[in-house]
Amino acid sequence: MKQIWPAALVAAATVTAAISPITSVGNKFFTSSGVQFFIKGIAYQLTPDDPLVDTEQCKRDAELMKTLGANTIRVYHVDPKADHSGCMSEFANAGIYALIDMDTFNTYILPNNPWWNQTQYHAYSAVMDAFSEFDNTLGFFVGNEIIAKPDQSMAAPFIKAAARDMKAYRDQKKYRKIPIGYSAADIAELRPMLQDYLTCGGNASENIDFFGLNSYEWCDPSTYESSGYRNLESMAVDFPVPIFFSETGCNVPGPRLFEDQAAIFGPRMVKDWSGSIIYEWIQEENNYGLISYGPKADPTATGPNVEGGFTRKGQPTPVTPDFSNLKKQWATITPSGVAISDYDPSSVSTRGCPTSTPSGWLVNGNVALPTLGETFRGSYTPSPTVTGGSSPSNVQSGTASASPTKNAASVRGEITRMGVGLVVLMLVFTLWP
Repeated sequence: MKQIWPAALVAAATVTAAISPITSVGNKFFTSSGVQFFIKGIAYQLTPDDPLVDTEQCKRDAELMKTLGANTIRVYHVDPKADHSGCMSEFANAGIYALIDMDTFNTYILPNNPWWNQTQYHAYSAVMDAFSEFDNTLGFFVGNEIIAKPDQSMAAPFIKAAARDMKAYRDQKKYRKIPIGYSAADIAELRPMLQDYLTCGGNASENIDFFGLNSYEWCDPSTYESSGYRNLESMAVDFPVPIFFSETGCNVPGPRLFEDQAAIFGPRMVKDWSGSIIYEWIQEENNYGLISYGPKADPTATGPNVEGGFTRKGQPTPVTPDFSNLKKQWATITPSGVAISDYDPSSVSTRGCPTSTPSGWLVNGNVALPTLGETFRGSYTPSPTVTGGSSPSNVQSGTASASPTKNAASVRGEITRMGVGLVVLMLVFTLWP
């Protein structure tokens, strides 16, 4: 009798055969064959809810991304109940991995009144369930720019608690060790305290597996010294986990030359940085796009593929000269990595937990992390040990679900640059919870 395989299983099998899973060791990413992996990525969010559900569109975009030289996409929002097998297969066939944000429009960790509860836990774990089967799932973010101002750093232990619980869930479900990390806003007063805090304390089960930085410091024409990249590099030397630019690509004054890519993948930074993600794929009102799907429409136009005045489906057309400028940069970049067999992860430095500072870092040392269902109420006390699980005295139990209003940091990082359509959607969430 002929065996009939479900379409989703066939697609998943295609993914498995097409691409090598990535893992993090020390401060580097490696393929399963032991080759160091560097991210050449694109932020990819065609629609607010989920861009990974239209297989034909994913195929068109993946083919063009391959000619660009991309090997990774970052997706900010997905619907865990949808079927992603077709899109993930198309990207895998093009040699492209996916970094997926686990939070949703109504499950963000809030910066000014943070909590971490069952509602958030189940939403994040549902995303992990949906994408753990794909070999080209590179990693998960537990948050994006949650902390956007110095006085919001008290949310940091909740970010770390989310990473702790998602890593425990991953291991409990016996998924492969898909890395779990965080994407931070580039805030001078908090560097390098936040990246150090999320990797300090000596308990690997509580620490993030990678750290992403959303930085737009290099605005062409610029240099390694004048852009601020030299300062970023000084804070990343021998960092204990992979660090990379989870958003970059300043478009002021424009056009973008992407000359920062030569620095990121060159001899001054390549030992410590694992690549970059360019913001963004689709052209929108913010003028960060690398491609368009047609001429700009009337902002009030409606239709199945039009939102905020921009068509969001069809044949992708490169935006000139940005697309060709990035393609030329990536074509000349061949970062020199290290084989896993020659790499000693003990060579990287374990960071101490930062103490509070007058300029804004408010978490003093290795504080005990909140447990699931707890809400911040005003202060932290140091953890007596490096092990987790105890309920600190500075948080209180709570069962409230997360606010439907997206935090200000993420509005700046994802909404302002993602266009009018997504802003309108967020207003709907705010006014109609």
